[in-house]
Amino acid sequence: MQVKILRLLSCFALLCLFVLPAMAQNKTVTGKVTDLETGLPLPSVTVSVKGSTIGTNTDANGNFKLSVPGSVNTLVVSFIGYKRQEVGVTDGAVLSIKLETDQKTLKEVVVVSVGYGTLDKKEVSSAISHVSSKDLLSVGSNSPLMSLQGKVPGLTISNTAAADPNSTPTVQLRGVSSRNAGLGPLYVINGVPGGNIDNINQNDIESIDVLKGGAASAIYGTRGSNGVIIITTKKGTSQSRLFYDGYTSFDYITNKLQVLSKDDFIKNRVDNKQGQDYGGNTDWLKSVSNSPSFGQKHTLQFSGGSGKTNFFASADYRNADGIDLRANKKEYGARVNVNHTSADNIFSVSLNVAPRYANTNTADYSGFNNALTLNPTLPIYNSTGQYNFINTGFFSNNPVENAKMIQAQQEIKELDMNGTFKVNILKNLNTAVTVSEVSSSFKNLNFSPSTLSTILHSNPVNKTNYASQEQVENDVKNVEWTGNYFATFGKHDIKLLAGYSYALYDYQQFKASNYDFPFDSFLWNNLGSGAYNGGDKGNGQNAVGSTRNGSTLIAFFGRVNYVYDNKYIVTASLRREGSSKFGPNNKWGNFPAASAAWRISDEEFLKNKISWLNDLKLRADYGVTGNQDFGSYQSLLLYGGYGYFPFDGTTYQVFGPSQNINPNLRWEKAINFNVGLDFELFNSRLSGSLNYYIRTNKDLLGSYNVPVPPNPQSQTYANVGTLKNSGIEIQLNASAVNGPKFKYDISFAAALNNNKFVSFSNDIYKGAPYLDIIGLPAPGSPGNIQRIQEGERIGEFYGLKSAGVDDKGTLLVYKKDGSIVTANNASNDDKQFIGNGLPKWTASLGNTFSYENWDLGIFLRGNFGYKIFNMPAFYLGTPATQADINVLTSAYNSSSKYSKLTNPSTASIASDYFLEPGSFVKIDNVSLGYSHQIASKYIHRFRVYATGRNLHTFTKYTGGDPDLISVNGLRPGINTNSDGNGTLNYYPSTLQLLLGVQVTF
Repeated sequence: MQVKILRLLSCFALLCLFVLPAMAQNKTVTGKVTDLETGLPLPSVTVSVKGSTIGTNTDANGNFKLSVPGSVNTLVVSFIGYKRQEVGVTDGAVLSIKLETDQKTLKEVVVVSVGYGTLDKKEVSSAISHVSSKDLLSVGSNSPLMSLQGKVPGLTISNTAAADPNSTPTVQLRGVSSRNAGLGPLYVINGVPGGNIDNINQNDIESIDVLKGGAASAIYGTRGSNGVIIITTKKGTSQSRLFYDGYTSFDYITNKLQVLSKDDFIKNRVDNKQGQDYGGNTDWLKSVSNSPSFGQKHTLQFSGGSGKTNFFASADYRNADGIDLRANKKEYGARVNVNHTSADNIFSVSLNVAPRYANTNTADYSGFNNALTLNPTLPIYNSTGQYNFINTGFFSNNPVENAKMIQAQQEIKELDMNGTFKVNILKNLNTAVTVSEVSSSFKNLNFSPSTLSTILHSNPVNKTNYASQEQVENDVKNVEWTGNYFATFGKHDIKLLAGYSYALYDYQQFKASNYDFPFDSFLWNNLGSGAYNGGDKGNGQNAVGSTRNGSTLIAFFGRVNYVYDNKYIVTASLRREGSSKFGPNNKWGNFPAASAAWRISDEEFLKNKISWLNDLKLRADYGVTGNQDFGSYQSLLLYGGYGYFPFDGTTYQVFGPSQNINPNLRWEKAINFNVGLDFELFNSRLSGSLNYYIRTNKDLLGSYNVPVPPNPQSQTYANVGTLKNSGIEIQLNASAVNGPKFKYDISFAAALNNNKFVSFSNDIYKGAPYLDIIGLPAPGSPGNIQRIQEGERIGEFYGLKSAGVDDKGTLLVYKKDGSIVTANNASNDDKQFIGNGLPKWTASLGNTFSYENWDLGIFLRGNFGYKIFNMPAFYLGTPATQADINVLTSAYNSSSKYSKLTNPSTASIASDYFLEPGSFVKIDNVSLGYSHQIASKYIHRFRVYATGRNLHTFTKYTGGDPDLISVNGLRPGINTNSDGNGTLNYYPSTLQLLLGVQVTF
């Protein structure tokens, strides 16, 4: 027994002899891992001993602590999306490790939103454009969409009043798609269809995906015809972060229309008995302008938490003035995202809340129009210091007085809320329910005082002052229930989606107005005190109005994604959807889609055979989408007021049918086909995509003539027309220089679109083969200037073809038989197609340079191959213009063709004499920034930047900035009002300068 004990003691002593020195040789290594570019700490980074399994992960603050053998002198640091780094170990030193982004790895793991889910970019088989937040333009705008302008081929974003702080752009994807229904895309924000694009701070955007192919957008059924834009905002992470971005902006009027000065007006107009000298000297355009206008915006973002529970919160404030005397917008917004996952990963919860409040003064678009036309010898104020009464010119008012005395305000309240509860039933099977509400409230307030010079001069008995209030409420409630299953069997990878969608839309409007208030100080706050629609006079004309309407949308949908051997990809989906807007015979519709892709580069005959080819994917897709963006109750027999009828001493209000019933009313249908090619070349330094598409829009909505009786009304709203679009799109991205210090990246996007209006008729409803649109306003009777005709493109100008000007200053035109006559001797039968206002193609070129801490971005954008009708030249550009109004300097510039039109007999006759090339190239955005890392526990990094927008426009168009003329919709190439008719109203183009700073704490 004693021998055994001695043997055990001997073994223990030997063990201590070897183990204790080894333990004594271990050392502890500590350090922190951060992002090289941002300086932010990186959690969950793997830190391991080279050549062994000893390792650890960084905590939420990027810190790590690792016990290693004393002989170890090298650690390996790795993290997804970053370059692997080996770090030497120094005794007693705290390691500071900065990881550099691995662009190649990031390109390989790009995640694309495809609607009700995401896919690796390599698995996408439809036409989808992905734009990350770092690729968005730096803009000081009312809408985050302006940061996307020119970035996505085929997506046309047009804002004809970008300097108005309350303006919103029009958005059109792959050409015009409807005649009477909505033309804009569906916005899906954080998975919620019908999200409010106006309630997003650009700084909160993580990525934007544009679903262009029919197979991608068909999953949204009756809302997918015009494309789908999916916006994903930033989410909470375990990384603690505090970020500030603030800028000030200055807008200066550019591409200004030049009118005669006082001296030139007297010389050319007064001396020729075409105007009077009132003794003043007023630069009316300068007087109605606020140039430069000032704006500021501040954003503060917080994020943090753990891997299981985290949050993201942001708050923003913006205060911006317009370039006119009245426009202003002051807004406050916030966004909160909270995510929680249970400890066992069985369920997760996500909550998003985004409120926004704004007070605005709406712009006076007519002020610049009026200023253009006013006699420069008219003073703003009269001899008593009051606003001068003006009763000459086109519009006979004082635009300075109107801008400062007439009030037009809007109060906006917006709230987006959504919550998602997800249950992981199995590792590869889950279900989720998302409940959301998107609501907005607009209060419109208008007031015109009794002290206006027009009121004081005319001294009316009633209608001396005016006030109104209007309340508009929009609300959309959604429930989305989805189930997802995914599995891999050898070389087979499958993903299944099934879902249910319910949307409830509600619209309410109330308006009240009155005249003749006892005090102007009441503004719109005491409408009942007005005598005109109340009191002892009680005229009651349209004093109060209200309405409410709503609709319901219900859908069932499914999708399957199948990938074989990472080379062959097939996707198929079906959505069955019903809408209360449709007639009883067409309540439900089916929207199928299918797409396929072939990753050719992974085939044995190409793989590793061509050194410069990294990826090559051929794809094709087909999908049927719908458009139900039209008013509620259009399929029903509606009753409306028919006036008042006295009977037996009592007056009765009469109601009768105001709309024909149409039980067959249904959605507009789009049949989409797309074939495309995606590629990466030269070690992925050159990548891009090419798409060719054909879209046929059928069953277009319109009002068609029907007999009375049996119909109570002469027109019925029905599905009849057909429209076709086709085009080519190309997107290129290149890393031209990728050195250790200097980098140069290039992006190029271009799109060619061609369309044709196929038919206005079907077997039941027969329409005319054409529709004349865009009536030109007085003076004179110029008539319509565009025609939509079967077999022709949208945007065709239809008028007289010019043959020059004779020696009497009279416009000459061609008759139908080819003979030449003066324009006043031609008839409507002599009109012909004279040009098109729709660009044949659009393009953009982005250049991004970086050198050490400096970055520079230069972005060019342009539209090509179209005409613009020069409204200012037509009304104000010739010597024959109406007497006693100002004109453009071109009217008396001998080098201008418009100076030749001196005969008033043809001054109001529209022809292609006033059509000009609209093509332009614009230095759209130039941004210069400097970034610096700071070794401080308070500030990690800062960046200062300066951005210039709309710096210069290269164009032959003489009517100002061609970008102010919309090319979206059915009336491209001419300035139009809300009624779709021609107008001189406009909002000047501006050069914008932004000065900003970004700080990461």
